[in-house]
Amino acid sequence: MIGVVPPGLLNMTAAKISLKEGHVRGIVFSVGVCIIVLAQTYLASIFARYLSMHPEVVGVLRSVALVIFILITIYFLFVAKSAPKQQIEPKIRSKHSRFFQGAFMSAINVLPIPYQAYMSITLASFGWMSFEPTNIMAYVIGAGTGTFVTLYMYIFFFDKIKGKTFTSQKNMNRIIGGITGIISIVTLINIIKDL
Repeated sequence: MIGVVPPGLLNMTAAKISLKEGHVRGIVFSVGVCIIVLAQTYLASIFARYLSMHPEVVGVLRSVALVIFILITIYFLFVAKSAPKQQIEPKIRSKHSRFFQGAFMSAINVLPIPYQAYMSITLASFGWMSFEPTNIMAYVIGAGTGTFVTLYMYIFFFDKIKGKTFTSQKNMNRIIGGITGIISIVTLINIIKDL
């Protein structure tokens, strides 16, 4: 849930579909998202298992992640426009197309893979998870369930907050930029500690 709670493309799209076309279509979209999240989390857990056996690769990936998070922070705080461009949306009638739209949008969003790999390694370092097949499957199911619950909350509660000032595009960009900025600082501190 933690990775999906900040406003992003998938949860905002689920809320928008729900507001325009009804809750059922928003849920169908969310199920498509969650199917891909399950696959991405499984791949990330396998990758994390490999990384836990090869710690020399972790340092390089951490440095790459720092650069990526700094660039994302700069983008959302200074570059992203406050007013989104008007987009012409095709009229979609089939519920299945919303499912495939959710699966497609989730598949092109590859950021969850390194995030889930990082979370898997972190949980394993605290001793809360091992890389046994049953633990990996439990983690994958938990990630999928957490994603669905978060999208479900966005679907049903977004209409209550849509008029509030903090839901403007500019404020959402600041929130996302702030979150990635904090992640950048934590990653930098961890890199400095390891030196």
